[in-house]
Amino acid sequence: MSRARIVLWLSLTLRSARSFSRARFMAGQPQGPPNPAAMENGTELCGEERPPEVQETTVTEGAAKIVFPSANEVFYNPVQEFNRDLTCAVITEFARIQLGAKGIQIKVPGEKDVQKVVVDLLEQEEDKAELKEGANLAPGDQPRTAAVRDICEEGLRVLEGLAASGLRSIRFALEVPGLRSVVANDASARAVDLMHRNVQLNDVAHLVQPSQADARMLMYQHQKASERFDVIDLDPYGSPAPFLDAAVQAVSEGGLLCVTCTDMAVLAGNSGETCYSKYGAMALKSRACHEMALRIVLHSLDLHANCYQRFVVPLLSISADFYVRVFVRVFTGQAKVKASASKQALVFQCVGCGAFHLQRLGKASGASGGRVKFSAACGPPVAPECEHCGQRHQLGGPMWAEPLHDLDFVGRVLEAVSANPGRFHTAERMRGVLSVVAEELLDVPLYYTLDQLSSTIHCSTPRLLQLRSALLHAGFRVSLSHACKNAVKTDAPSSALWDIMRCWEKECPVKRERLSETSPAFRILSVEPRLQANFTIRDDANPSSRQRGLKRFQANPEANWGPRPRARPGGKAAGEAMEERRKLLQNKRKEPDEDLAQRAAQLKTFPCKRFKEGTCQRGDQCCYSHSPLTPKATAEATPTDRPEAPDQNPLGPGAAAGPGKD
Repeated sequence: MSRARIVLWLSLTLRSARSFSRARFMAGQPQGPPNPAAMENGTELCGEERPPEVQETTVTEGAAKIVFPSANEVFYNPVQEFNRDLTCAVITEFARIQLGAKGIQIKVPGEKDVQKVVVDLLEQEEDKAELKEGANLAPGDQPRTAAVRDICEEGLRVLEGLAASGLRSIRFALEVPGLRSVVANDASARAVDLMHRNVQLNDVAHLVQPSQADARMLMYQHQKASERFDVIDLDPYGSPAPFLDAAVQAVSEGGLLCVTCTDMAVLAGNSGETCYSKYGAMALKSRACHEMALRIVLHSLDLHANCYQRFVVPLLSISADFYVRVFVRVFTGQAKVKASASKQALVFQCVGCGAFHLQRLGKASGASGGRVKFSAACGPPVAPECEHCGQRHQLGGPMWAEPLHDLDFVGRVLEAVSANPGRFHTAERMRGVLSVVAEELLDVPLYYTLDQLSSTIHCSTPRLLQLRSALLHAGFRVSLSHACKNAVKTDAPSSALWDIMRCWEKECPVKRERLSETSPAFRILSVEPRLQANFTIRDDANPSSRQRGLKRFQANPEANWGPRPRARPGGKAAGEAMEERRKLLQNKRKEPDEDLAQRAAQLKTFPCKRFKEGTCQRGDQCCYSHSPLTPKATAEATPTDRPEAPDQNPLGPGAAAGPGKD
């Protein structure tokens, strides 16, 4: 017993001596300086340093230079550069309007030093009086100016609700003049820490104020008229629906609200019930789904604003790449809110030929004394079956049925971008998109497409100029749409449009014997056209933007051009997992070449059903087995021959294995 105690005492003594020696050895090793980037990320490993090449990445966009982690911890998407450039251009012109009414001129880098006086159309008389007073200034007095990087005491207060790395807010401070302050908010502590670094890096701490808060609570705290923001920018990952109620209350009178939606699968009709739960409208699958998405978002904004006696006025609505972007001004007025019902409409769309009809929710009519009387609209505008093909209708909406853009404002933005092309990296694309927007018919919601019209009656597709010329010869208006390359936006009724297509089919006949008598093509072509179309090319059929060769519809410049994965804590591992999943799901419906032999061997283990019935004619070429198996042999072959999943342990990787297994 005493011997055992001696052995135990010696083992404990040796163990403590070994630990003491290891501690002295580690204390004698030279320690390097702590890695600030790793400490800030909160992912520094004990006893080792992170490789410097994977810590962070520097990006230069516009006049800003930002640093963000290479791992997907803070969201950044270079595809959205067009979105950010367009936002800077829009806010600049909005600042020119707002500050011009106060007698302040803005100085934009790269613009010619020419005095520009911008008059708000809603306040022309007040502005004229202010300009007359400004003309009576003493000779030594100079007009007030506002430049970038400077604080303008009467300037705009800007809020970016979901700032992530702070790139957009920093670009506002460096590229948009006439700002009083910019609040860059995000709920992520990691993102706010990164914003502080980027703000110091760009030397805009006097303008940009990082904030960590829930965007909704922050906007709810600024509902007072004196505390509201002049510009609110919302660019969330996915749907902005949770933030719209707070945003319409926190924006100032006549302020600018900028909203981005990237959940296009929902807005384009893939999930109508989800669209209704988020935006209060049913989306339909149609060729005009991108414009319908814009109108659904505007309807949702106006609906939220109406709850607080406010209404929206669209300035610019864009569908680009994988998202939609709207710029609206928010005003207050009980009388104007009453007209909101007449601005919304339901859509009846035929499932056969795609013809659509709009039904307004409300009706505004003139009354005695210059008053406006509002009442319920009468409908529906269609019969139970389509008048052209006899198919049923789908009901979508409600959606915004008024103009998507303010042409005066679009013209100002286009003029500023064209006069200063070196200001933005995507200026060429901005010119093309804004030019098409300026050519659109404002009072014509939705559109048809060339391939939709021709595929419905199974005929060859006419040229764009031929169809446009036929519509112009018939006395109708027609334009393109920035949302679709081959769109036909026209005020012609669907009956006239199908008459033109019937005339085109006579020039390029379709084999009627191949058409089913119940098909939309057969029923449409069985009616003689009442309108004789003229397909002679007219000069005014070719729009100006097309003649000048502007970049209107950009092709994807690189692979994986689209949305990026959501930012996650410990983002590098999540990013690697996402890349592996993308590679795994590529061509998932095709068999790789190297697995063909293995696949053939697996199929040979299954008996051929047709061979059992005596109807298989392939013989040895059949991919299934023709050898009859007894029930006993089949039972013995099943566990080993049948392909198994990689992991058959239902208890999980940490559970104990069964007998005979390691």
